[in-house]
Parts: sequence; C-alpha cells; structure tokens
Amino acid sequence: MDSNHQSNYKLNKTEKKFLRKQIKARHTLLRHEGIETVSYATQSLVVANGGLGNGVSRNQLLPVLEKCGPVDALLMPPNKPYSFVSYKTAEESKKAYVTLNGKEIVDDLGQKIILYFNFVEKAQWKELGLQALPPGLMVVEEIISSEDEKMLLESINWTEDTGNQNVQKSLKHRRVKHFGYEFHYENNNVDRGKPLPGGLPDICDGILEKWLKEGYIKHKPDQLTVNQYEPGHGIPAHIDTHSAFEDEIVSLSLGSEVVMDFKHPDGITVPVMLPRRSLLVMTGESRYLWTHGITPRKFDTVQASKGHKSGIITSDVGDLTLSKRGIRTSFTFRKVRQTPCNCSYPLVCDSQMKATPPSFPESEREASQLEQEYVHRVYEEIAGHFSSTRHTPWPHVVEFLKALPRGSLVADVGCGNGKYLGINKELYMIGCDRSQSLVDICQERHFQAFVCDALAVPIRGGACDACVSVAVIHHFATAERRVAALQELVRLLRPGGKALVYVWAMEQEYNKKKSKYLREDRMSQGKEEEVSSDTPGPELLVEQVPDTGHKEPACRVPSISDFQEGRRNSREVTNSKLPIHTNRTSFHSQDVLVPWHLKGNPGKDKPAEPFGPGGSHDPSPVFHRFYHVFREGELEAACQTLSDARVLRSYYDQGNWCVILEKV
Repeated sequence: MDSNHQSNYKLNKTEKKFLRKQIKARHTLLRHEGIETVSYATQSLVVANGGLGNGVSRNQLLPVLEKCGPVDALLMPPNKPYSFVSYKTAEESKKAYVTLNGKEIVDDLGQKIILYFNFVEKAQWKELGLQALPPGLMVVEEIISSEDEKMLLESINWTEDTGNQNVQKSLKHRRVKHFGYEFHYENNNVDRGKPLPGGLPDICDGILEKWLKEGYIKHKPDQLTVNQYEPGHGIPAHIDTHSAFEDEIVSLSLGSEVVMDFKHPDGITVPVMLPRRSLLVMTGESRYLWTHGITPRKFDTVQASKGHKSGIITSDVGDLTLSKRGIRTSFTFRKVRQTPCNCSYPLVCDSQMKATPPSFPESEREASQLEQEYVHRVYEEIAGHFSSTRHTPWPHVVEFLKALPRGSLVADVGCGNGKYLGINKELYMIGCDRSQSLVDICQERHFQAFVCDALAVPIRGGACDACVSVAVIHHFATAERRVAALQELVRLLRPGGKALVYVWAMEQEYNKKKSKYLREDRMSQGKEEEVSSDTPGPELLVEQVPDTGHKEPACRVPSISDFQEGRRNSREVTNSKLPIHTNRTSFHSQDVLVPWHLKGNPGKDKPAEPFGPGGSHDPSPVFHRFYHVFREGELEAACQTLSDARVLRSYYDQGNWCVILEKV
C-alpha cells in the first residue's frame, strides 16, 4: 500500500496486518543487511521473502514481476531470503509495488510465501571477485554416455542381503557399497591385508581403461565406494585419509547434478557444479589440503544461463537460480596406498603427524590449536548428526527469550543449528557459530546466521538488547579465554541488556538428585544416546530447578581469588594428558575429552540403533570434543571479574550451571 493513500481512509484489520509485516521486513533488511529502503517511488525494489535463500527460484519470481512491465535486472544473492528487481521506469516499479505487495506465491517446495516490496535507490549487490578452482581439481563433462550411466546404475544391487560384506547401509542418509577394499569409518582407513572378493565390478574395467588411455587418470584404481544420496542429503566436509589412498581420487556423478563445496583451511569456499555424467578428478592440493563435502539441502544455487554446466558457481547475482536435486549416485575410485604418505602438507597428513594424545595447553597458541582440533574440526564433522539431536529447546532458555520486550535485538552466540532463533517471533534474532556446517543448517531453516569466533563477534558494541550463550563457553581451553568469551557477550549488550549463559556442570548429582545425563545411563546401556553428552535432555525437564541460593552446608562457593588462583594452578598441569570421559558417568576431571559416536541414521524423534559390542554392524567413527566442566560457583566467580556486568541470577539446570548477566 502506498504511504500517500494511508491518510485517506481508515485501514481495516487485514491492511493493518499487512502494513506491520511490510514495516517488519523493512526493519529486518536494515538491521541484518544494512539495506535502506526509501518512501518514494524509484525504478528499483527489494523483494522480501522472494530469494534463493527461502526456496524461490528465478523461474518462479521473474514471470510474476514481468506482469508489471519489462524487468531490467533481477538480482538474487545466494542464500538470501530477498532479491532486487529493477524496472525500466519508475511507473512500472510503482505498479509492482501496488499490485504485487502481499502477493502469495508457491516456492519450489510447494510452500506458500507472501512477498513484501519496498523501494530502494538502486538495485545492487557487492559481488566477490572471480575465484579459481582449487589447484589440482578438474571436472570433465559427459565423460560417459547415457547408456553407460544406465548400465552402471543397474549394476548396483541395493536389495541383496544386508549382511553381504560389500554393503554398508548404516551411514547417515545415504546407501553405501564398497568394492575392492572395505572402507572402515571407525578409523577412516582400509585394511590392506583384507581385500574384498571379486575386486571392482567388471563393468568398470572398460571405462577405467578408456580414462587411462585418454589421460584423465594416471593409475588404475583398486577400490570403489558407491554412494547413493536422496534429495536433501549430503556428506560432511572431509579430506580422504592421506595414509589410505594414493594422490589421485576420482568421482563419477550419476543420476543427478549436485554442487560440491571445497574449503581451504584459510576459510575460502569454492562451490563447484558437478553435472550428471561428469568426472571429478582431485590431485595434489585439492586432494590433500582442501576439504570437500555436500551441504544437505533440496535445492542448489546454480547459474541460470544455459551454457554454464560445470565448474565454479560464480557470484553473478544476475545469473543465479535454484536447481532441484534428484537421486544421485557417485562412483568414487581410489588406489589403496601401500607406503606411508610423504605429501607436501604434513600438518594435515596422518602419516606425518605424531599420534600423541592432547595435553593441557601451555600457551594461548596451544589453547587455540586444542580448540581447533578438538572443538571446531569435530563439530564440522558431526554437524548433521549433532543437529538431528537438537530439536527441543530448553524450557528456561525459552522462558528468558519469551520475557524479552517485543522488537529486541538478540544475538545467539554459538547458535548451533539455530533451535532458539525462531522461538520468539517478536524478536530480531541473529545467530553465529564457529561451524560453517551448522550455520549452513541455520540458513537452510531460513534463520539469519553467520560464521565467527565467539571471542570476536563482528557486531557493533552496545547493539544488542540481549544475548544467549548455551553450551559454548565450556569449550574454551583456558580460564582467560573463558573470561574473554564472557566479556565479548557483555560488549555486545547495551547498558541494561541481559545475557543468559549455560555451561556444563561437574556436579551431575545436585541436591541428592542425579541429572538426566546420569539417569540416562540405565536406559541406554548398549545404545547410543540421541541426546548428546553435554545436554540435559530438555524434553524431559518438567520439575522446578533449584536456585543456587540454596546450598548444601558442606559446600563453599569459590571466590574471585579462588578463580584467579585457579588460573595460576592451571599452569601446573600443562604436561598432563587430557583424560577421555566415559559417557553417562560422573566427572573425575574438569578438563576432559568427551566422545561423540557419529551415528549412521538416527531418526529425528527416536533413539539411534545399538552400537559397539553386541550392537549392530555400525562402523560409527568416534570424535572427541574438549570440555572444561564448571564446579559450583566457578561461573559466577568468572563473571565477577567483569568490570561492566553484574550477576542477576544463577541457578542449576539439569547438569548445567547458568547465569543471567546484566550490563551496567
């Protein structure tokens, strides 16, 4: 509705609701993206809800926009829930504003979406510079014929006895079969002394010989892994184990195209299109240093122009659209390595790294390295499984968010899969996490989130009305870094703003009651827990939790001096190796490694299948996460070292110590 018309008559209930939604969209764009709208008609509009990030493709949106006149440009930024449209005249733009505002369309998933339009001075988007393929990476289109594709797909029998040693069905969201050698997921390697009978399928011989002759590969593979992916599923970012396979790794894509993300350790991400019947060849740096993975989603952002098939998905927002995924089957060929790897990348090479258990860090640098290896890297690997166990919010966190004033700007620092970002629709919530894979999941769920370190959040100081930090600060390896993380939360707050902090407690039995974490042990003997080792099973939290104002007579709350003494004492155990905690048991050390068994295919709302001795044939890899579990009073003592914050409340919540801070 044009603002000039608003004063001419009284708005009805529907029009008032629409106006509120439009104003909210305008404020969201300004707060989250810095996009300023204008109140007068221009040639350009921003279309809220009409973006690639919420399932609207160029083919859907463009015909709707063209009903109001010829479209000069339609810019659709990747992963954003909005787009920009420019018309040749301001009159056509004004017509779109009046006739299309509040229009309902159906996205590519069949869901109804309402579009909201606002004028902008100019439709523009800052694009990234041109990227290059990772060194050593090659994509060969149409490497086989459609007839060969059909024969290859028909050669894999997915219905034979699941006990067959070539079959592996327990991986998350995909069916897997191994030939030549079985790949063991518990150690990400192969047993060189135990080749599988039969070798590679006969149908592959002629194809591999042709690739050798044409120079696409230099060595004939002796190991094949066949993966079948349903639409919407993917595989975590990873590097194929150096010691397991030779340099050359090739993967044939059948059935459907897909976008694979390659990531450099420095943070550079290159999305690469793998067309149907194309061959991906990884050698050198792309094989040994860059991770590769497929983000779980039902649509990929791809080039709209017909001539562009394989290679990098460019950042040309005027030529991006969505491509619906189909069932994709990949044939990945490797040659098993018989000697240790001596590549040029020793820092990521398991053959060249010393296999020593981690010890308590002596310096800031060692602490950062410990967190990188035993926190950041692990969450990248387990993100999908981790997210599948995080679907029920904790009641006291919900209570905190529901009590905030309408319109509050809230930062969830360490947001994980974003389960708190949509709790209170009347808040402007933004999440951040160190894990790119978890942030990708947030964006798939249409939440605003970005990647950053909790020690340096790129939000202006004093901008937030509230912050939450749930199950994050216990991952920092030294007392100084834990205080720095608390201080960063306070920096984000405006004066009077509040922060809610949860950390894992050493005391898993409090006031003579065991936490659900311990109680779960009796129910899950021989089973993997759906609720992870650091969470209290929120769906069962029904009793009132005691406030820490009630103390057992024998307990003494640590003081600030105790906390500072703890910083000094931490130096005395620098050479000690970190113990590995046994899940569902009491803690015997504050600094521990906690195992995470990466499950095959746990249902969202049901416990996973048995694992380990006496369980299923599940080759679950085990990852270890670093934790510092807090003693009673330790979190409050850390907060009291902050000069510009005070503790409003502290309490114990099912195996967690919690505080609510206020910035003064």
